[in-house]
Amino acid sequence: MPITTFSSREFNQGASRAAKAAQKGPVFVTNRGRLSLVLLSVDEYNKLSSKGKDIVELLRMPDDTLKFDFDPPRLGNIAREIDLS
Repeated sequence: MPITTFSSREFNQGASRAAKAAQKGPVFVTNRGRLSLVLLSVDEYNKLSSKGKDIVELLRMPDDTLKFDFDPPRLGNIAREIDLS
């Protein structure tokens, strides 16, 4: 996917060229040497803006995995004296 860069002046003078370039890949527009705009095709925009799963949804366990018995073995009295002298 090619990336094309236009200065703001080039973009204003050749908007149709920028639109054609955006069909092939993103078009960056600079203003005084700094990036100011990105032109994308509608398909690329839809890919980027479509709502995917968020981190909570990705980490969520299915309901059936939450139903299990957990009975850890008892360790008894594990306390011991420590000499701090």
